[in-house]
Amino acid sequence: MSIIPNDAGSEDIPSEFPLLNKIVAPQDLHQFTLDQMEALADEIRRLIIETVSVNGGHLASPLGVVELTIALWHVFDMEKDLVVWDVGHQAYAHKILSGRRDRFHTLRIQDGISGYPSRSESPFDPFGTGHSSTSISAALGMAVARDFQGGDGHVIAVIGDGAMTGGMAFEALNHAGHLSRDLLVILNDNEMSISRNVGALSQYFSRMITARPYKRAKEDVSSFVKRLLGRRLSHTAHRLEQSVKGFITAGGLFQEMGFNYVGPVDGHDLPLLVEIFNNMKLMHGPILFHCATQKGKGYSRAEEDPSKYHGVKPAQIEHEGEARPPERPAQLVSARTFTEVFAEAMLDAAEADPALVGITAAMPAGTGLNRMQEKYPDRFFDVGICEQHAVTFAAGLVTQGMRPVCAIYSTFLQRGYDQFIHDVCLQNLPVVFAVDRAGLVGEDSPTHNGAFDLSFLRAIPNVMVLAPRDGLDLRAMLLWAIKQPGPVVIRYPRDKAPTIGPGEPRDVTRGEVLRTGSDATFLAVGPCVGMCLDASDILAGEGLSVGVADARMVKPVDSALVRSLARMPLLTVEENVLPGGFGSAVMECFEQAGMLGNIRLRRIGLPDAFIEHASRAQQLGLHRLDPAGLAQAVRSWLGGDA
Repeated sequence: MSIIPNDAGSEDIPSEFPLLNKIVAPQDLHQFTLDQMEALADEIRRLIIETVSVNGGHLASPLGVVELTIALWHVFDMEKDLVVWDVGHQAYAHKILSGRRDRFHTLRIQDGISGYPSRSESPFDPFGTGHSSTSISAALGMAVARDFQGGDGHVIAVIGDGAMTGGMAFEALNHAGHLSRDLLVILNDNEMSISRNVGALSQYFSRMITARPYKRAKEDVSSFVKRLLGRRLSHTAHRLEQSVKGFITAGGLFQEMGFNYVGPVDGHDLPLLVEIFNNMKLMHGPILFHCATQKGKGYSRAEEDPSKYHGVKPAQIEHEGEARPPERPAQLVSARTFTEVFAEAMLDAAEADPALVGITAAMPAGTGLNRMQEKYPDRFFDVGICEQHAVTFAAGLVTQGMRPVCAIYSTFLQRGYDQFIHDVCLQNLPVVFAVDRAGLVGEDSPTHNGAFDLSFLRAIPNVMVLAPRDGLDLRAMLLWAIKQPGPVVIRYPRDKAPTIGPGEPRDVTRGEVLRTGSDATFLAVGPCVGMCLDASDILAGEGLSVGVADARMVKPVDSALVRSLARMPLLTVEENVLPGGFGSAVMECFEQAGMLGNIRLRRIGLPDAFIEHASRAQQLGLHRLDPAGLAQAVRSWLGGDA
């Protein structure tokens, strides 16, 4: 492996970062003194804060691992050693040190570097990460491959930000302890995921850090600790030297799984980290190194409120020259997001039904369920980063008369797919799934787009799938769904919630024709309905009459509505991949009615590909799902183009 040179022609990193300018190749950091590395940590933090303030992105998490990252690069040989970063938004400092400093100003913007590790971006990212709890499994695979191939490099997994609450991490720990390969797992324990960690495991780590020292029992263990850590011990590490019971019981869980446990130590103590890593290079077998860090370290606001500063928006959201879709009429725009509408509807539903409960997987603020947590704490459950458990937990609740609403991002519902099929739909249990961040999510990389849920949900018997076009639909769908006898999914985007069409009451079980046309018709679902109305306005100015219909239901589709639209060219529009999506459901409806050979149909949606990061507006424009792109699709199709 060789260093990727900083991009030719890019601007030099500003002079206020003199130490960063000295790092051209991985071995350069090996020559830094401890004082230089302390100063380098300040430079890296300034660069992260300055970049995120302009581009947006994760802030508190990457600030918390700066010293840890520097120590890893200083001690290990990144030409051959491999580091897998769990919950990949921790890896900003790693990106800066690995040949991407001059492109760091492009973080999370179109054609810039990703906010997560990416194998296609750098050889120093040996494994792409975005979803949590995957690093130990991947690193163990790399370690086994190394041994098969006769290699001698170190393999390191850095797991933190709540990822240790995910069951996959423990499956990997169990296997790693059994195989007993050389593997270093670093637990970055900042007591947080996005919101504060919950559960017995989090409490276990907290007790380890705060427990009073036990009486020392064996001198040989003390000698071992001194050899490993040296004489310069942090406050937390000093307990290990004092107490054999503290040494053993603090990591008893990991010891029982076959790991040598070291910690907890101060993850911001650079001299200590360097000393420990140098000693660990000489050890064999699986090692669990537990270090305590402060999320948001070095930025006082993030230290005080790490949840608020986990991910932040840029100070300047719109960049010069950025393409923007035509604005909808002011009277149709709501300042509230779909998530906020869902949060308010949940409060009203909970007030009316004492059996209603809300479930989230470490995303109370992101899903809006934090408002239910505040008002109805006994009916709110944050299960941690455990989507599989969240789904089956909801299934268990509903068998005993409760009415659970499980709020999960589309990209994370993928993690609970088997449980969704086997534990909910197979038993036809009335669990409601509020699937947030469906469709394109903007800057959060291909790992976070919710581009597949319509396809993978349509394949499952018993479930009904709805997509609201606006806030009124979302509210009505939720209140309807919690009264149904089987599972219901409501999927909605990371976007503002407009108001389109007449107000309440609405029949959300049927589609609706919002505008008739004589040349063609858009049949859309979700936020695409609003885009189609704007496209219809554009085309009307050119003399084309294009109708707009909202299907609302993706499974089952409103077959009566679909058949009624067969008399003229029909364009289905969805913010989902085309294979198996809404357009496919419409084609199947025509096929079942024996009409497939008599219609003119074109499907518009996302391609059979992973969508790279950019702003949401840019993503929509790139894939012709904005009003201008939809209007052009009609022009070219009616004009005879393929």
